[in-house]
Amino acid sequence: PLPNAKAQKSATRRSNQAFVKRTMMRRCCQSHLREFLQTKNSAISRGAKPRMSMSTSTQKENTRRRLRTPIVPHTVSTQMTFEDPNIPRPPYSKLGFVPPHLFPDLITLHDSNSIPKMRAAGQLARTVLDMTCDLAKVGVTTDEIDKAVFAAIVDAGAYPSPLNYRGFPKSVCTSVNEVICHGIPDSRALELGDVVSFDVSCFLDGVHGDNCATVIVGDSDGKGGLKTDFEDEYEAEMFHSARRLVGATLESLNEAVKVCRPGACLTEVGNAIQEVSDSYGYESVMQFCGHGIGERFHCAPFVKHYRNSDKLQLQPGMIFTIEPMLTERSQECSTWSDGWTVITEDGGRAAQFEHTVLITETGVEIITVNPSNISRSEDIV
Repeated sequence: PLPNAKAQKSATRRSNQAFVKRTMMRRCCQSHLREFLQTKNSAISRGAKPRMSMSTSTQKENTRRRLRTPIVPHTVSTQMTFEDPNIPRPPYSKLGFVPPHLFPDLITLHDSNSIPKMRAAGQLARTVLDMTCDLAKVGVTTDEIDKAVFAAIVDAGAYPSPLNYRGFPKSVCTSVNEVICHGIPDSRALELGDVVSFDVSCFLDGVHGDNCATVIVGDSDGKGGLKTDFEDEYEAEMFHSARRLVGATLESLNEAVKVCRPGACLTEVGNAIQEVSDSYGYESVMQFCGHGIGERFHCAPFVKHYRNSDKLQLQPGMIFTIEPMLTERSQECSTWSDGWTVITEDGGRAAQFEHTVLITETGVEIITVNPSNISRSEDIV
């Protein structure tokens, strides 16, 4: 997602406050754990087991687990080296510098020459995204997933668009739990119940493809269905609330795509997303927006995911992303000192889904679809 510059100004000032909050949450978690261990050790030293009712025991365990450890930076491995001279690269691939757009408000209307390229890039991005989501298992690190994404995109004859874009060090954005977007893959292993968003983009034959999806780690019964064997009521609530957030975010994307058609106003996209968000009691992140895409990774038109007064009539040939980010509590956010990782200030989880769409003569076409399930319509897979 492209930053909303106006909203980003205040976020930087809040970064230190957010760090203090995370530190306090970690200390609180450690304090509760020490209290529990002291009670247990005291009873053992007296030659007796701690006596507590089943309900009290369950309550202490749930309290400990409810204090989920906040996401913190882990080790980031060395940036992958792109060496294939036969694969076209975007202009920022070597130095990380994105050339300024001479006409930043200019909206490209794609034609019969560029649309097939955009479809191919979108299909590859979706294929790799599906693979990426399948890799999200307990114990797997996001760094391992990043390496798999890099290999898959390069093997397909493309360049991973995020790699060295304005200095971003990895090939995919991996955003876990309270990380809203732009998470940098690192050595942290995924845990049961993590809500993880994967933003996969690629540069193929001179154009970009871009999409994103959110998954819940471990939410499977091993038979093609959702997890049903929960350890306790808290774990069940954790999964059910995560499913509700992820489902609402996907629904908001669905509804936003449905309003896209020639003659529609771009503001209808934001209205549709916020209507879904409000109905669930969630908030839509305002600091980041969707964007036009093509030879440039980010360009006009810029797509807000909340109610707004932007006036732009959609025309055949426009291609842009819609990528709502919903938070289960406040959408207020801040950025880590790495300059990329964006987190909710209150620690609430976030989810994101994204498609790249083409405005056609008669409606809208989703171009980020898997070639094995290619139905060019308003259907979202």
